[in-house]
Amino acid sequence: MMSKIVLRIGAVAALAAGATGCSAITPVQAWEKGTLAKPEMLMEGDGLEARFNEHIYNSREAASGGSGVGGGGCGCN
Repeated sequence: MMSKIVLRIGAVAALAAGATGCSAITPVQAWEKGTLAKPEMLMEGDGLEARFNEHIYNSREAASGGSGVGGGGCGCN
C-alpha cells in the first residue's frame, strides 16, 4: 500500500519536473539564425553526396525514385 503511494508521488514529481523543463525553452534570436543556416547544419550533409547515394540506391533497387515514393521496380509479374 505504501509503495503505491510513493510510486504515485514519484510519478507526479517527474511529470512536474518535465513540465517545468519545457517552459524554459526560448525562441531563437535573430543573431543566432546565421549559425543555424550554415551548410554544416543540414540533415543530409553534402548535397552532391546525397545525390550520389540516391543514385547508388536506385541502381541497386532497379527502380527510379525509390526513396520516398511508392511504385517502381522492374515490372515483372
